[in-house]
Amino acid sequence: MSDAAQLSALIGGIYDAALDATLWPDVLAASARFVGGVSAGMCFKDAAIKGGIPYYYHLGIAPHYTQLYADTYVKLDPGTTSRVLAEIGEPVATTDFMPYDEFLETRFYKEWARPQQLADFVTAVLEKSATGAAVFGVYRHERLGPADAEMRQRMRLIIPHIRRAALISRVIDFTRTEAATLVDLLDGISAGMFLVNARGRIVHANASGHAMLAQRSLLRADGGKLTTDDAEAERALYDVFATADGGDAAVGVKGIAVPLTANHGERYVAHVLPLTSGERRRAGASHAAVAAVFVQKAPLDIPSPHEVISKHYKLSPTELRVLFAIVQVGGVAEAAEALGVANSTVKTHLRGLFTKTDTGSQASLVKLVASYVSPLVG
Repeated sequence: MSDAAQLSALIGGIYDAALDATLWPDVLAASARFVGGVSAGMCFKDAAIKGGIPYYYHLGIAPHYTQLYADTYVKLDPGTTSRVLAEIGEPVATTDFMPYDEFLETRFYKEWARPQQLADFVTAVLEKSATGAAVFGVYRHERLGPADAEMRQRMRLIIPHIRRAALISRVIDFTRTEAATLVDLLDGISAGMFLVNARGRIVHANASGHAMLAQRSLLRADGGKLTTDDAEAERALYDVFATADGGDAAVGVKGIAVPLTANHGERYVAHVLPLTSGERRRAGASHAAVAAVFVQKAPLDIPSPHEVISKHYKLSPTELRVLFAIVQVGGVAEAAEALGVANSTVKTHLRGLFTKTDTGSQASLVKLVASYVSPLVG
């Protein structure tokens, strides 16, 4: 199969997984093969939801190591902080946040990655909110070495589609709806859902969708077409509707998370899923629909203290890791143990922190972080 045919089939599978979560393991396996990896994973973390990780798909990592990561090594993973700071949708590899030679000296690599013959993990943040994030990533085998330009480029080809499917999958999965058909499933979700044709005409809406239209605050059905007061958002949606009839790959990065604002100021987000290929055709065929539009309230867009401090003081991901390790666990030796690096490495980054933050002691760094984390500290 050519690269183009492989990519087309993969994108179709990705979108099918949006409506059928049981397909994610196969999709992850195909994604790993396409980008040049040996395994892949995707997780949704939200501190506001009991259990912490409501959805987690993984393929190619032995259950023993998956559990070890969750229990111990997630705290030692140098990439954890970098993913908090990464731009949404941009692939990030080890060398983006630390020298590779330094990575090879970490406990995370020696105790978790090397025993599995893993050389790198290329990740992309799919969504960020005040309380959590959604992340997709592919592991690279040591025989291929660290991620290269080709792997990054192939990641960029599939990340927009993974992102759209993952966010829609979460909207549907939260309902745990028992449905006989895909249309029944879509009708049963709590988010507003609209099936539309290539011209944006509404051919079907669920109960939540009808309620949104009746309020006429966020969306309307003018002449039967789905419209909004926000001209830019409406244009973004109609671009997707027009291209959806051309197949999954044609949709590209459009319509993944279109921001919408109601008349009273509440913020929403719309996700568009093409329905013209794969198993999704069953959902749209009876209504002559080319796309499904899912509309729900947007998560709070509040940057984390990590992001605020990093941007204000222009800290590198490694400096930020050292800063929070000093704050959370204590001195140089304790921070080095927590991060899985040498004491000398922590001391080097600590000197950089003192310079960038205009502080001269670890106690001053603790006070600085507290001023960002707690609203009660002046």
